[in-house]
Amino acid sequence: MKINPQFGIGPLIFGMKQKDVEGIFGKPDKNFKDDDQNVIYVYNQDKLRLTFYEDEDFKLGYLISSNPDLVLLDQKIIGAKPSEIKEVLISKGFKTWEQEDFDMTENHFNEANWIILQSEFGQIIKVELGAVINSKDELDWKF
Repeated sequence: MKINPQFGIGPLIFGMKQKDVEGIFGKPDKNFKDDDQNVIYVYNQDKLRLTFYEDEDFKLGYLISSNPDLVLLDQKIIGAKPSEIKEVLISKGFKTWEQEDFDMTENHFNEANWIILQSEFGQIIKVELGAVINSKDELDWKF
């Protein structure tokens, strides 16, 4: 599944509504509301967690995946070393990275593309991707 920075993952595009996603993936294996009343869809087979923002008319605004087939700029992500992936991404324009450590996990964050590569034991285990904020300080919907 291809990661499209600032747009989404595979056929999922930021700004889609729940019905649009269900038209592609069907009903989720699990859905619930988080503490902010956002709707969360979980697709087990695809290892996807999707967030539809309540305060944005329930548009798809955030994706989390640990799908082993995730690819970013022709690089397989899950299982790769963060330093090697970041080196490739930096050469492709993903210049600035912040790193935060949480016990066993590390988050490698590139704000310009709103992407987090989460690693554990020296390997990327999860990718988080969000809709970016435009120059008007609004979410930049692509759908």
